[in-house]
Amino acid sequence: MAAIAPSGVRIGCRLIREGDEAHLLPGEAHSIPARQPGMRRASGAARWIAHGLLAELGVGDAAILRTPSGAPVWPEGIMGSLAHDDDMAVAAVAPIGDIASLGIDVEPAQPLPDDILALVTTFADRTDAADRHLAGRILFAAKEAVYKAVYPLDREVLGYEDITVDLNAGHATTKTGRKARLAYCVAPRVVVLAFVEKDRG
Repeated sequence: MAAIAPSGVRIGCRLIREGDEAHLLPGEAHSIPARQPGMRRASGAARWIAHGLLAELGVGDAAILRTPSGAPVWPEGIMGSLAHDDDMAVAAVAPIGDIASLGIDVEPAQPLPDDILALVTTFADRTDAADRHLAGRILFAAKEAVYKAVYPLDREVLGYEDITVDLNAGHATTKTGRKARLAYCVAPRVVVLAFVEKDRG
């Protein structure tokens, strides 16, 4: 999975395990509702990955708090993204630099149900290059990852219809004109990484 990450971006994954909520630092645990044990367990797994990736960047013991909107708060000079499905957690981090923002999503490597596919797909989306059985699932994960990548930059709520994905070309465009590059894998899960490159103009 690490092969999908561009230079400078660190990415990791692991299965969610019983007791993973114990990996939450005190501040992190306080920011995640105690009444949702499943969320705390998955968040603990994702943050355990992120803490390891941050340590590789020389950033240690940094709490990744959860905002009321659910977005993680990263240490100064760092950007990142967390995600999980029912069984696996993923994280991606990078120093702020050539990449302005990034987002990640993980989904089971299974076809997307038709009713959800109908909500996600627009006529402009291009998925021909993807495995036809998983194209809908990859598309769904791509739009989720793109939203995570662009929201911190534009602060605009987007629906699936507001994001056009071209898996053939490996990029996406939002209704605001924001462009993101895409990379993905389909094993052991569908994982999509979206990243916005810094404007050099």
